Amino acid sequence: MEFTHLLGYILAVFVGISLGLIGSGGSILTVPILVYIMAVEPVLATAYSLFIVGSTALVGGVQSALLKKVDFKTAIIFGIPSIVAVYLTRAYLVPFLPETFFTFQAFTLTKPIALMLLFAVVMILASFSMIRPSKILVDEHAPMQYNYPMILVEGTLVGVLTGLVGAGGGFLIIPALVLLAKMPMKLAVGTSLFIIAAKSLLGFLGDLKGDESIDWNLLLIFTALSILGIFIGISLAKKVEGAKLKTGFGWFVLVMGVYIILKELVL
Repeated sequence: MEFTHLLGYILAVFVGISLGLIGSGGSILTVPILVYIMAVEPVLATAYSLFIVGSTALVGGVQSALLKKVDFKTAIIFGIPSIVAVYLTRAYLVPFLPETFFTFQAFTLTKPIALMLLFAVVMILASFSMIRPSKILVDEHAPMQYNYPMILVEGTLVGVLTGLVGAGGGFLIIPALVLLAKMPMKLAVGTSLFIIAAKSLLGFLGDLKGDESIDWNLLLIFTALSILGIFIGISLAKKVEGAKLKTGFGWFVLVMGVYIILKELVL
């Protein structure tokens, strides 16, 4: 086994740990690991990310459900438009995008570069939401209230974003659930995992047309290690203060997003 693949598999465990600890960040780590360490082509890496993050989130979601930390009504309301959007995006929008957007002097904006740049922008926006201290206060005992139109719109937008860059969208889903459904934070994290799992795995199905060169050996090993990581993350979540961890992870994501932009445009 090549050293880069070995390093990638070790980092796969941290993908799961991130999902287990803060309910998001899995795809933000997965795509750069696959592209820059394991040399997977960017468009294919976004598809791999959907399978890896979806499978890992499903395991975490089941465990959260056993602990009664999942609200299935909200998962369905938010999940259906999100699932439809991510499937249609992977099946029709991504293949429709041109291989070359434009050429300016020595620089050519290709589809892989465009997707990595979009992913980097998503990372930077996500990092701000992680670094800023949360000012959202929710009464744990108050009844949940549903802003149905906004939940449907947010679900659709998250689905399109997931389809384009392979991001599970936990960093968007969790604030939406807390703000739009008045949901307690821990319940939002568990519910988010189920939504991420459903839309990511169905989005991956939108990529399967029979002519893909999918490295199932790499994909399944990476996924298994990520699932191992989510068990570690859920265990650590009981001992580590989530707010500090989220802030530190946010700074890491910000640095990675800036690095990807510099690498794709300058380096």
